[in-house]
Amino acid sequence: MGVRVLFLLLVLLSACKGESMKPLPYLSETPVRAFAAPKPVLEPGKDYYARLKTTKGEILLDLLEKEAPNTVNSFVFLALHRYFEGLDWHRVIPGFVAQTGDPTGTGRGGPGYAFGLEIAPGLAFDREGMVGMARTQDPNSNGSQFFITLGPAPHLTGQYTLFAKVVEGMEVARRLAPTEGPSATGAEDKLLAVEILVKE
Repeated sequence: MGVRVLFLLLVLLSACKGESMKPLPYLSETPVRAFAAPKPVLEPGKDYYARLKTTKGEILLDLLEKEAPNTVNSFVFLALHRYFEGLDWHRVIPGFVAQTGDPTGTGRGGPGYAFGLEIAPGLAFDREGMVGMARTQDPNSNGSQFFITLGPAPHLTGQYTLFAKVVEGMEVARRLAPTEGPSATGAEDKLLAVEILVKE
């Protein structure tokens, strides 16, 4: 009897877990990479996640829509238009960051619009797995490029928008091909797709 009850509980928990994360449908069948501005796509009261599918495996991000609403809205908007599909991880520095989100692969590309910093008290780039927006020296130059920290980077805190955290797949991020340093081979991994999930 006890084994049967335990089995039923496990089945119920698995079902609940499966229902709690729902993928959002894409808004485009092919990648769109030029916009005048992001449209509002976030719904109040919903908890957003992003699954990054890379050539090394998958990385799951918890998007911080309460702390960085403008940034998360832009990221979700671009992802739903398949903006990130096939882009290179063009800047990977072991122990520091892995960066992507540039259609040109040069570190200078963007979606056609820019927006300002969102700095939330209590959030810090104090460990690996923190996800921030890359920008130029202009604090209002956030666009589509983002990075995952591969180690503590406290000097970035307060200077760059922190909008997500890695919750699964950090080992995948660590395995991304380095583009700088002695272990760089010239090869670059790709971000194959970004799937947006909602936890209800």
